Amino acid sequence: MSFSFKDLTNETRRYMIEEVNYDLQNGNLYLSDRLSDTGKSVYADLLIKSIEHGDEATLAQSLIGKFNSTYFRKNPSGTLSSVKMPINQNVMLAEGEFNRFYIRALCRTAMLKGRKLKIYRAKFSTSPRLDSERKIGSFVDAQQLLLDLRKNTGTDTALGLPPGPNSGLSVELV
Repeated sequence: MSFSFKDLTNETRRYMIEEVNYDLQNGNLYLSDRLSDTGKSVYADLLIKSIEHGDEATLAQSLIGKFNSTYFRKNPSGTLSSVKMPINQNVMLAEGEFNRFYIRALCRTAMLKGRKLKIYRAKFSTSPRLDSERKIGSFVDAQQLLLDLRKNTGTDTALGLPPGPNSGLSVELV
């Protein structure tokens, strides 16, 4: 099930690419440690091409075969064990990162045009998290959110948006 990005315009795409370039220039583009060396070397180009001509599904498709076959996970005891890579790792990374750059672009638009950002469900969920449901309809400060997303790449943000993998939440201009 794909995201429904309400404000994915050419202007939004331009700002998304500028935000990717911002991360590249600052050595801050998130490269999942689950990506293979080849995946890491082509990730930025695949991300930009998906922003220019596609969406999160386009990015997910382009990431097939770009991950290691296993990764290390910490057990409850604190030791590391090798685990088989989830089959949907490409979708999880693509959805999360495309959405983050989309949100960053909308933050810039909101700041430039004096608009507000409201949280909405951009992807259907059969069992939404209660925390996510509570956020729907609330407003977020565009400048704070942009700074938070730029600072916390590939990790949970201080403001909690997007609220973790597979949340399905994004923002819209109002």
